[in-house]
Amino acid sequence: MHATLPLLRETDFPTIRRGPLQTLQANLGYKCNQSCLHCHVNAGPTRSEMMDGTTLQMVVAFLQASGVRQLDLTGGAPELHPRFRELVSVARALEVEVIDRCNLTILEEPGQEGLAEFLAEHRVGIIASLPCYLEENVESQRGKGVYAASIRGLQRLNALGYGQPDSGLELNLMYNPVGPWLPPPQAGLEADYRRELAEREGVVFNRLYALTNMPIARFGSTLISHDGFEDYMALLKSAHCPDNLNTVMCRSLISVDWQGYVYDCDFNQMLALALGDDRPTHLSELIGRDLDGRPIAVADHCYGCTAGQGSSCGGALGG
Repeated sequence: MHATLPLLRETDFPTIRRGPLQTLQANLGYKCNQSCLHCHVNAGPTRSEMMDGTTLQMVVAFLQASGVRQLDLTGGAPELHPRFRELVSVARALEVEVIDRCNLTILEEPGQEGLAEFLAEHRVGIIASLPCYLEENVESQRGKGVYAASIRGLQRLNALGYGQPDSGLELNLMYNPVGPWLPPPQAGLEADYRRELAEREGVVFNRLYALTNMPIARFGSTLISHDGFEDYMALLKSAHCPDNLNTVMCRSLISVDWQGYVYDCDFNQMLALALGDDRPTHLSELIGRDLDGRPIAVADHCYGCTAGQGSSCGGALGG
């Protein structure tokens, strides 16, 4: 796979600094039951990296000490971690909101029996990957059979109350473009998803998040292989919206990897850009420290978060 950091390091992206910390995003490991073309984590079934018990305990200790009220669990498929359910249970007992970034097909994997029911019982918010409401587009990114399994997962979650009015069980969908272009306006796309999924599949959800494909890892390597990297970067830079700098996710979130090292965002984690572009920092070093005002490590991939309507783990930023 082609390295993208050397092409991104030299940057004119604006300097930004942290605000108050609101979210701890924990990558529990890179193992996944899928290998998606756009995946910035380069996750897949053969990856073996997994957060150990000591680091899991450190995540809990940080939640207790920091007062952070949101734990965002990602991977890979975070549910494949053998202590996923234990971590969720402990965090909810601390009255911390938990988000599970779920690829939907994991609900049918052997060993995941009762997962959907567990998530509902613990009132875990779900952000579910569904790159399109059309079967052919989903399977071009994710493989044959993924669309049907994803729809079955959504229908199962709906039956448990997810996405239903007044249930309090949040089910949000995540869209990624299938190629090197920006997502369409999020509001209009959400209306399309809502109409098409209801009519075709009887599926309901709360929100749609539109996420720009990042020019790193598997997607970035594919761009390089097809001589499209420079054109894609030119597109991101030409669409840069300065107003989005006020709400980029790295101002209120930290990302911790499976070894316990901390980054300004999940994308920086994949590029090994340390917190604030400083030396590697372990989560244990941040207990009792205030990060407000600290500089954020940036490179050219950051234009992916500010282009057009903006992009973050919580969808469009504005514009």
